[in-house]
Amino acid sequence: MNELSQIRQGAFAPANTADMAEAMIAGTGLRIEIDRRRGRGAAINTSGRFEPISRELEDDGWNSLEELPVFKTEVQVEKPRSIISRNDSPDIPFDRSVNPYRGCDHGCIYCFARPTHAYMGLSPGLDFEAKLFAKPDAAKLLERELAKPGYKVRPIAIGTNTDPYQPIEKEWRIMRQILEVLKAADHPVMIVTKSAMVMRDIDILAPMAEKGLAKVGLSVTTLDRKLARLMEPRASTPSKRLEAIKALSEAGIPATVMMSPVIPALNDHEIERVLDSGRTAGATQASYVLLRLPLEVSPLFRDWLLRNYPDRYRHVMSLVRSMRGGKDYDAEFGKRMKGAGPYAWQIGRRFELAAKRLGLNVGKRPLNCDLFVPPLGTGVQLSLL
Repeated sequence: MNELSQIRQGAFAPANTADMAEAMIAGTGLRIEIDRRRGRGAAINTSGRFEPISRELEDDGWNSLEELPVFKTEVQVEKPRSIISRNDSPDIPFDRSVNPYRGCDHGCIYCFARPTHAYMGLSPGLDFEAKLFAKPDAAKLLERELAKPGYKVRPIAIGTNTDPYQPIEKEWRIMRQILEVLKAADHPVMIVTKSAMVMRDIDILAPMAEKGLAKVGLSVTTLDRKLARLMEPRASTPSKRLEAIKALSEAGIPATVMMSPVIPALNDHEIERVLDSGRTAGATQASYVLLRLPLEVSPLFRDWLLRNYPDRYRHVMSLVRSMRGGKDYDAEFGKRMKGAGPYAWQIGRRFELAAKRLGLNVGKRPLNCDLFVPPLGTGVQLSLL
């Protein structure tokens, strides 16, 4: 009996968090029916880790589960007191970021931001994709924080947690308002997205880039449309992301092709093709991040892998653990982005050789922090000069 058959027949018990996905396959009732979650990345919606009790669906014999509604995107307004988040991580190239939204209906199954939904009393599974939070006051808060006396300029990163150009941005337009504030203040910004919607704001980003104030990274995880649809169900197609790189580049906006994440035995064979396609589209920089499976992301990804690529499950997870010290994830600084061990080393060398061959990552220029003019935000004392 192979591992998948054993899992489906209940031979494995959920001994720890890493084994939860296998238990879900064994019929614990945690899997949401496909008609209710169609178009979503996750198939489960377990309670957040901070909840005092755990809930799961169970039919009462009257086909009650058939009456439950489908998961539709719901947006609540969040009113934070501040909008700039700061960090002192040694392995990321920024010390501050802005997140216009909490949660993301792109539905990327591997998203390392999923566990943050637990802080809202929600599930990192389907809730993360369907119950979103928008911050409509973000631009006003940003203007106020930039206007504070003693503010020291450093590039602000946007899109490092959830995507600022996820579909609800079409209606809320919070990201555009933020860019308008940054443009008016000549403040540098770096954007990460996997959405072609970024092309909408070229009219703002191009003048900023001309002053050395803006650059954009497009995450292109695969060129396989089927894999992309399964892995990132509501994100732009790979061809649309490459189209966005081309449009940004032609407008004079520095573009980076980002292969994030690299998943062993699933998309790592595409490293050279992705970089080559990004360079052809006009990207001048490239980067990658190894698959990260913190907290609830691990069982969610395992469940997804068993549903869509059962024949690769054991191989993928074996390689993941070989690069994470025998675990699904290692959060240690210096290792969490690139991993460790022979297979991780091989991925790194392949990436470096491909980037060098294509002339990527040559002559990096830091964003300009010398042009900043503090905005005259609400409550700021005007100058007497």
